Order: sequence, then C-alpha cells, then structure tokens
Amino acid sequence: MPFDNWLAFTAASLVMLAIPGPTVLLVVSYALGHGRRPAAAMVAGVALGDLTAMTASMLGLGAVLAASATLFTALRWIGGAYLIWLGIRLWRAPVLDTRSTQAPAASLRRIFAHAYAVTALNPKSIVFFVAFVPQFISAGAPFWPQVAVMEVTFVTLAALNAGLYALLAASARRGLRRPSLQRAVNRAGGGLLMGAGVLAMGWRRAAP
Repeated sequence: MPFDNWLAFTAASLVMLAIPGPTVLLVVSYALGHGRRPAAAMVAGVALGDLTAMTASMLGLGAVLAASATLFTALRWIGGAYLIWLGIRLWRAPVLDTRSTQAPAASLRRIFAHAYAVTALNPKSIVFFVAFVPQFISAGAPFWPQVAVMEVTFVTLAALNAGLYALLAASARRGLRRPSLQRAVNRAGGGLLMGAGVLAMGWRRAAP
C-alpha cells in the first residue's frame, strides 16, 4: 500500500473517529457509571466490533445491505432497538451512596458484549466502510494486503479513541459524588443513547 495513501486514510479515519457516535456514548456512559475498571473490556469490544464491521464490508456484506432495503432496515431496527434498551437501563440505573467509593459490580463480559454489539451492529458503519475504504486503495497493488493494513490501522485508532474517551469520563466521574448529579448524568447518558437509537431506526439511505 503506498505510504501517501496510508497517511490519507489515517487522517480521514482520525476525523471520523473524533465525531462522537453511539459507540462513544456507550463507552462514556459505562465509564461514568463504573470508573476505569471496565475500560479494557470496552476497548476490546469496540476494537472487535469495528474489525467485524470492516471485514464484513470488504467481504461484500456492505454491498448486500446497500442493495437490499429489507436487510438494511432489519439491521437498522435491531441496532436502534438495542441502543434504546441500553439507554433505558442507564436511565433507570441506581446511583451510588455518597459514602461509597466503589461502583456497583458490573460483568466485564457483559460490558464487552454491549460494546461489541453496538459497534458491529451499526448498518451505517458497514455501508460507510464500503464507500470509504476503496477511496484509498491503489489499483496497482494487491487488494487484500491493503485491506489488512487499513483494518489494523483503523481498529488501532478506534481502540485508542475509545480508551481516551473512557479515561476522560472516568476522571470526570470522581467529582460526581452527589446522588442528584449521578442521577442527572445517568439520565443524560441514557437519553443520548435512546436518541441515538431512535435516529438509527429512522435513518434512511441516500438515493443512489
């Protein structure tokens, strides 16, 4: 893969990842609720989810989704409903006692699964990769080695981005000791996740 193509792809990926989406909202919500403890599980889930979506795109799933309104709509509704369910859970989550220094126990396996599902089951990501990745592929070089380089690059950047958001949110959490503030954060995060779910369910493809 030509080095200038890789640099352009890396720069474009950084811009795209900097824009908060459903995955970032989920990472921030868990970090605010549980601190730094689940950071590794969240980052792993995000990385594997992006790898799944990008690989599926390159294997042709993105083209199928782009061509089939039925498949695209079904996946969009599944992903949107999942985000709404997570938002409701966060909205209703209990707050910590002001004297407590530890967050309620959380299953790292469940957090990993949530992060993976939200990242991988986003039809917009799959379709986006189909349109995004080919712009940086050199026609004169083998296809799959270039795809492998871009997947490693994007997944690494996505993991670093999720980890940074998690650490920043966990640091901000230290000042949220009052139950009223914790409740407000839970409801704000839950509302954002539910809103993202509604937008995902209502999003329509642009006309070809």
